[in-house]
Amino acid sequence: MTTFDKREEGFEKKFAHDEELQFKAMARRNKLLGLWAAGLLGKSGPDAEAYAKEVVLSDFEEAGDHDVFKKVAKDLEGKGITEQQIRAQMNELLAQAVAQIQKS
Repeated sequence: MTTFDKREEGFEKKFAHDEELQFKAMARRNKLLGLWAAGLLGKSGPDAEAYAKEVVLSDFEEAGDHDVFKKVAKDLEGKGITEQQIRAQMNELLAQAVAQIQKS
């Protein structure tokens, strides 16, 4: 195996690792977002966990995170929460999720 091949293999492994970490961070962010929204909807305990799971599963409907945003925005309609607040919460929770994954 040449040095070039070893280097290419290293880049491929790093790319796969980074993609896995990004997937985990997004899934954790979605769960945290679901728990946040569940609290605003008056859900707690198993109901909040079930709702958070729905939010995580909604991410598989479309590419990107617009599907998650749409679900949460629709569910929070009439609760006085703006789109900007939801987007800000998504960004904040993504940072928290990344930090949690890096600690583990």
